This record gives sequence, structure tokens and C-alpha cells, in this order.
Amino acid sequence: MFLAGFECSDHQLEDGRRLDLLASTAHHRFASADYARVRRVGMSACRDGISWVASEPHPGVFDFTAWLARLKASEGRVEVIWDLMHFGWPSHVDVFSADFPRRFASYARAVAHWYKEHSAARPMFTVINEMSFLAWAGGDVACMNPFALARADELKVQLVLATIAAIEAIRDLLPHARFVHPEPVIQIVVDPEQPKTWRRIECDNLLQYEALDMLSGRVWKRLGGDPKYLDIVGVNFYPDNQFTIDGSTVVRGDPRYKPLSEMLLDVWRRYQRPMLITETGAEGDARAEWLRYVAEECLTAMARGVELHGITLYPILNHPGWVDDRHCPNGLWGYADERGDRTIYEPLAAEIERLTEPLLVARDALLGRGAAAPYPAAVAGE
Repeated sequence: MFLAGFECSDHQLEDGRRLDLLASTAHHRFASADYARVRRVGMSACRDGISWVASEPHPGVFDFTAWLARLKASEGRVEVIWDLMHFGWPSHVDVFSADFPRRFASYARAVAHWYKEHSAARPMFTVINEMSFLAWAGGDVACMNPFALARADELKVQLVLATIAAIEAIRDLLPHARFVHPEPVIQIVVDPEQPKTWRRIECDNLLQYEALDMLSGRVWKRLGGDPKYLDIVGVNFYPDNQFTIDGSTVVRGDPRYKPLSEMLLDVWRRYQRPMLITETGAEGDARAEWLRYVAEECLTAMARGVELHGITLYPILNHPGWVDDRHCPNGLWGYADERGDRTIYEPLAAEIERLTEPLLVARDALLGRGAAAPYPAAVAGE
């Protein structure tokens, strides 16, 4: 039921610096040891990333050597969902260009070719991580690349078109590939001091579904969306995912706070697809208590019929902050030493051990009621 999530962001910051979380966490050096320790705590699957930035250093020239080392290291240890784009793209790519979907599909086809040549495992991919968030952050409020204003709809369309093209390219070579589509679930609540904003808030709350609605053909049908592109729905949820229109966080205990189980039920009713918590976590001493809350809400949702197959601790490794390089104590393990050893955060490890059995019992009950084959495939003995 628990998956590990290796932070793999590689986007460019406003000051020109480019992040590389696979390097700054040293996961790129110690992947084999990282996968082994994930397996030791009972996790049989994880999220990890392929850097488009590193893999296409020049237009049309692909080099997956760095990824191949991790692909081989994962075999026999964990089943991996590989992110193709986690917020970053090569500097020679223009995300607003009409050519962007084709460029991305060419990269995806190259990934599929390498995967077919080098791995016998069932291929699983996240095509683009958090299309909705990236469209808002990079196309509306200019706090992430490409640092644009009032272009969120345009950027979201580009990302959806690229996702469709990439899925087609991958399925051409790997017809049995599975796809996980992570999107944040949020709730914006009405501020009593700003009652006239309720229509704007209702609209913004619905926008969280727009990317998957486009992908599945529920809206903007001219984009080519279709239900066949929506496979496994991922839900990303953190302590600050509920807020007022001015950005102030609504915390648990506030009567306006919506239980996660209700948010999961909303997603399930909308799409009727197998689901994963693809990201969740908290910092510092809040880590274990937050996971307990998320797991208990997942149990409630599953009891109400939500087909939920796993909870991803994201990130699984502490990492430097995106902008200020501060030490973010949000993982199960800390920074690696020169030998690749990492200190485990015992309270979180104990909570994972305590929660695993009731979650598995709930999953088995869900499957007994006729849900789809469990995720990951290894659990079903495939």
C-alpha cells in the first residue's frame, strides 16, 4: 500500500539556475541502495524520474545513460512509475511553441524504445506531473517556469496535447504500458470577510479537474481527449492544499476544512478510475501524525467504495529547498553520507509499519467487492 517517491524536479528557476533533485539528494549515485532500503521497509513500488533535460542535451539527440543505471538498479527490487517530465524541459525547447507536443512525443518515443530494449518489467509512466499546478504556477502567476502571466489556459492545452501525443508514442512500442496522472486536490474556502468572492472560488475549485477533463475528452473535445488516455488517477495532497482566496492556509480543526476522504470521493465519482495518493507528506515532527491522518482518511474513502491502491510518501528523501537550499526534513531518510548510508526517521518508519496491515485488509476487502486488479502488478503475482 505504501510507495516511495523520489523527488526529481529539474526545472529552471527565475534567476537562471536549474534544479536537479536527483543529484542534490544523491539518489542518482546511490539508487541501488535507495531501492534496497525502500524494499526493506515493505514498499514494493515507487515514483522516480527520467530527466528530459539530461536526456536530450541537443535537439533530437538522446542519451539515457544516467537513467539506464537506475532502471537496472530497480530490477528485482521495486516496480517504478517513471516521470517523463517533472516541471522541467530542455533549454532548447519552447513550451509555448506549436511544435512542443511533437518534441515531447519524440522524447517519449525514445524513452519507450530504450525501455523496450533494456527492461522486461511492465512499463509504468507519469507523462507530465501536475499539469494543473504547472499551468497555474508557470502560466498565470509567474512563480515557476516559463514565468508567464495570463497564459495558464494556453499552457494547460500545450501540456494536455503533449500528454496525448506521448501516450500514443509510448503505446506504439509498449502497448501494455500503464499511465499515472498526478494532480493536486485542493479546496479554496470562502472568507467570511469577502462573501462576494464565492463564484470566483467555485470556479477555481472546479479548475483543479480541468486538465484531466481535457485529457479524457469531457471538455474541449477538439483537443483530441478520450477516456482511453485516462488510466490511473493520482492525487497529490499536502497540509497546505486547503486555503482561502488570499492564499491563507486552512488547517485541520478549522470547521471549514474538508476531510480528505470527501475529496477522494469527489475524484472517484468524477472519473471512476483506479486511484493512488501520488504525493503526500509533511515536515519535521508532523510527518508521522500527518501520515496517520492521510491513512485513516484513505481507509474511510475505501470503505465508501473508492478504488484506492496506494499512498506515496513524497518525498521519501530529505532534500534541499528549491529556492533557498534549506534542509527540508520531510522524508523517511535523510541526506546520504559518502558511502550512501542514510539515517531513517524512526517515528515515520514506525507509523508506516503500524498502518500497513489495516490498509492491506481494506484493499483486499475492496478487491473482494469487484474492484480492478490491485496496483502494483507485483502484488497480484503477475
